[in-house]
Amino acid sequence: MVTKLYTEAELNELRSMSKRIANPRAHWLGKPKGRSAHRQRNFQVSGGAEEEVRFLIYRRQSLEDEQDFSCGIAYLPRGAPPLTLARYNGPSHEHGDISYRQHIHRASEGAIAAGRKAEADATETDRFETVDGALACLTEDFNVSGVDVQHDEPRLDL
Repeated sequence: MVTKLYTEAELNELRSMSKRIANPRAHWLGKPKGRSAHRQRNFQVSGGAEEEVRFLIYRRQSLEDEQDFSCGIAYLPRGAPPLTLARYNGPSHEHGDISYRQHIHRASEGAIAAGRKAEADATETDRFETVDGALACLTEDFNVSGVDVQHDEPRLDL
């Protein structure tokens, strides 16, 4: 639960701040038990002019469904709960009016003020189709460097 009421200006500052991944070779960790068996990679990220601001970026991929993936970025304020700034999800589930399509959740002042998850709202996208493409979009949108990424090839639907 978010305890601080972030403004859109503060959220925009966190989004646009220059960030660098400190551990680009982070290993995949398996979580093979239960209904949501997956593997995950966590990147430690620093930001700001002095690199004093901390973030976490994760890549999560289901072991059973390649359409079930998520990439996310969280702000890690000192002495306060983490704030998920965004999640880039695969088309494995419905979300509101979005039916089995890729979508991006973004933190908003309105959701925080309403006591919902900061990143509760989502918009449909066709910018990525895989977990790798989602990570490429996330690093582009959040001004992140320090890791090799590759955008998905555009689909040629005939």
